[in-house]
Amino acid sequence: PFTYKSSKDMPLVFGKSLYLHTLFFTVISLKTYRIDMSKILIIDDEVQIRTLLTRMMELEGYDVCQAGDCRAALKQLELQNPDVVLCDVFLPDGNGVDLVLAIKKAAPNVEVILLTAHGNIPDGVQAIKNGAFDYITKGDDNNKIIPLISRAVEKARMNVRLEKLEKKVGQTYSFDSILGESKVLKDAVSLAQKVSGTDVPVLLTGETGTGKEVFAQAIHYSSKRARQNFVAVNCSSFSKELLESEMFGHKAGSFTGALKDKKGLFEEANNGTIFLDEIGEMAFELQAKLLRILETGEYIKIGDTKPTRVNVRIIAATNRNLSQEIVAGRFREDLFYRLDVVTIHLPPLRERQEDIPPLVKHYLDYFARENGRPLFTISESAMSALCSYSWPGNIRELKNCMERMVVLTRGSQIDIENVPVNIREKISPGISKSILNPVSCDLEKNEKLLIQRALNECDGNRTRAAEKLGISRRTLHRKLAQYGLQ
Repeated sequence: PFTYKSSKDMPLVFGKSLYLHTLFFTVISLKTYRIDMSKILIIDDEVQIRTLLTRMMELEGYDVCQAGDCRAALKQLELQNPDVVLCDVFLPDGNGVDLVLAIKKAAPNVEVILLTAHGNIPDGVQAIKNGAFDYITKGDDNNKIIPLISRAVEKARMNVRLEKLEKKVGQTYSFDSILGESKVLKDAVSLAQKVSGTDVPVLLTGETGTGKEVFAQAIHYSSKRARQNFVAVNCSSFSKELLESEMFGHKAGSFTGALKDKKGLFEEANNGTIFLDEIGEMAFELQAKLLRILETGEYIKIGDTKPTRVNVRIIAATNRNLSQEIVAGRFREDLFYRLDVVTIHLPPLRERQEDIPPLVKHYLDYFARENGRPLFTISESAMSALCSYSWPGNIRELKNCMERMVVLTRGSQIDIENVPVNIREKISPGISKSILNPVSCDLEKNEKLLIQRALNECDGNRTRAAEKLGISRRTLHRKLAQYGLQ
């Protein structure tokens, strides 16, 4: 018989005869119980067992559905979308151990608990290999069912949360997040998409701020390694000794201060992707270790005698001309050819000016939301100025500029006077000079422009701006209110 102790410490014993127990459950189910809307699918060919288990689960607050064989179970799985499946091993049209595979294939987030009257070790081992949450024996493990169901429900919920998080991360770092309609950018994205499904090394080239790490992340999260780690390291941020320790790890006592073993970033990225930014800055001696990883998948930690093996995809990036670095003796030619399997060049912003408007709009909206501001509109003159600027810092500079304008602009429209002075002074001659020339017949507009320029040059510091303008801070406050620059 089944012996069941509910969460309210009420011992119940189940046998084949259900009359008294059914009456008892009918009464007890009228009491208040824990509301838990998780759904349980019970699969068993014996109606009595299914009914008893259903009563148990309902008393615990679960929503329960039933099936008597494998075919009905898979149909219920599709219709009911349960969190946990409690399944007998021996079914009329199949085996529960094999059914686990079909369930996990159809609904990967569902957890399966197998329940059998004749447990054996081989079946238990195979069930776990097939993805079962647990394998228990009827009679011996009856008191474990409810706690086990509770843990399985928590695991199933965690699976769903993890899937949503991974989906959100994938959308954030997907190729769709790369904004722009220019042909040069689309060509770069197309090539990156083609190689994302492979494990070949990728070399990203381009000026600083062109979005090389964004491309690296998009390649990783579009690959079969998406569920594994993405580790980024800037090779120019560390000295040779520190970079070697960070990348490859070390053994305790290998140098002064090495008090314990340390995993390197390559080990952290095992089965995932490592992004080596500014690869051209890597010390010549370390390049040999990197070459060995590319060729054999092995390296030796500092102070170790045995090689460490890793399975890592390498994406490297540089703003240097590596061919010239090879001639100068600062970069290994053999390493270059191993990294240069697929090279993707990211064009600077000045070569794809048609992409500036969507980038401007995107970052204005983003920083408005981040700072709790209403969404901004932007005047034609301001957009023309931004499109005519050469953006030597590329997307990184544009992003910082948008954040500054959102923070300093009062009102809900970005106008020409809100564009930083350094940009207005350096834009191409195509912009109308009447927009930028401080000598104007409109004294009020001119005064507003000068105040905005002073604030921009003083990074928003009103005391310094007032001193620069030769007026008191009180006067400046009055002018800011007058011109809507608060």
